[in-house]
Amino acid sequence: MTQLLYQGVEGEIDATSTICNNLPDAPGLDVETGDSSDPKLREECGVVAIHGHPDAARQAYLGLYALQHRGQESAGIATADGQHLANIKGMGLVSEIFTDDVLAKLPGNMAIGHTRYSTTGDSALLNAQPIRVDSVKGLIAIAHNGNLVNLGNIRARLERDGAYFQTTSDSEIIVQLIAHSRAGTLVDAIADSLSQVDGAFSIVMMTRDRIFAARDPRGFRPLSMGRMKNPSGPDTIVFASETCAFDLLRAEYIRDVLPGELVMVTEDGVTSRQYATGVPQSSCIFEHVYFARPDSRIFGRWVQESRDQMGRQLARESGVPADLVVPVPDSGVTAALGYAEESGIRFRLGLIRNHYVGRTFIEPEQRVRDFGVRLKLNPVRNLLEGKRVILIDDSIIRGTTSRKIVRMVRGAGAREVHLRISCPPTISPCFYGVDTPSKRDLIAANKSIEEIRRFIEADSLAYLSLEGLVKSCEGPEHTGYCTACYTGNYPTQWVDVENILPATIGI
Repeated sequence: MTQLLYQGVEGEIDATSTICNNLPDAPGLDVETGDSSDPKLREECGVVAIHGHPDAARQAYLGLYALQHRGQESAGIATADGQHLANIKGMGLVSEIFTDDVLAKLPGNMAIGHTRYSTTGDSALLNAQPIRVDSVKGLIAIAHNGNLVNLGNIRARLERDGAYFQTTSDSEIIVQLIAHSRAGTLVDAIADSLSQVDGAFSIVMMTRDRIFAARDPRGFRPLSMGRMKNPSGPDTIVFASETCAFDLLRAEYIRDVLPGELVMVTEDGVTSRQYATGVPQSSCIFEHVYFARPDSRIFGRWVQESRDQMGRQLARESGVPADLVVPVPDSGVTAALGYAEESGIRFRLGLIRNHYVGRTFIEPEQRVRDFGVRLKLNPVRNLLEGKRVILIDDSIIRGTTSRKIVRMVRGAGAREVHLRISCPPTISPCFYGVDTPSKRDLIAANKSIEEIRRFIEADSLAYLSLEGLVKSCEGPEHTGYCTACYTGNYPTQWVDVENILPATIGI
């Protein structure tokens, strides 16, 4: 059963309803590892926008489907037709929420969509996006990827000015700033509002007749613009967090939305303004390490190429005699291929991932949960037995999952297990849209590499150097990267994660 929230949908009261999708409604194991005690770092969300398509809702659905890896908690789509603006959102996966019957309730030639994993605000339907606000500036819907870090004072000021917040999500603050702006036009109000907030935001917004897209001045999160050719009329303009969504939509990549840029799309075409300049770019380098799909182009560079170079550089920095290079699937595969080619050691899929264990897996009892990694991964004994194995993974967070995987490979008969990580040690939490454990829970913040090696029970352990990582991600556009999770040096004023936006409301 999936609960949906309807807003402005013809024939529906603005309220929640329930649909049956024949899926168990239960918490599950981590999508990557099958282990609920040591999850991977998780991206907050993905966004998509469509302008000028007769079936915009379905195109937004396809875009979100391609971006599902960026958030599996909730999803929503808002559409507009020049007169009305409707919004439907729910908890769960995109395909669970947006059945044909639900999509049919969202007419219009414009749409924005969002798929979410919460980092601030409650994990509840209340905070699912897009967020729809009716203000003196008109109806506005917003979908936001990232985290704002200067929320406390702004929210208090807005509440003193009479703002009523419907959610505990930081995304609504942007809409409330627009509603309370004294600027004469909506475009000026949006630019004024975006200049007041600090932190990470790649956003798409929609009124009854316009689409807007913007990135924060530092360009923390990716956002690209594309075009779907229409032989019989104007082209459809598309925005998405990653270009892999364009492939499913058969859209042509045009360019990235620039840091500090506000793009507006109307029936008259596309216009742009730079609302902020002179701020050093600090795009999230972990997008290349883990978050983005390998078939996406972000920050001017293909993710597949970056990960291949990470693996090659890792082999140059920390090579070790071995018989096999084995990735921890799926996130370690591309780096492992690069490592194998650079080192000349055979690449083998020595761990097989079960893709059907994930969000909806029901653990019948605690003793089954203790085998979480084995539910997700299974070793290929005939490949591993008696071999010296190099395991390639993208990161170590708490270390408990890495230890289970090392034990699993050794239990399958491996003679030696050498763990190689395609990024530096993660020593600091992220405040810009990533669900990161606190510093006390990050193993690399509290133990030396040798202590971590002993904890995970590997024969050797090595991480990619920070210099090697940055070199692997260098592109023709000379992107500046945020590496705060590896250095503790933040590009904005440091804010404790507990103070970003405490969640107090749930439904």
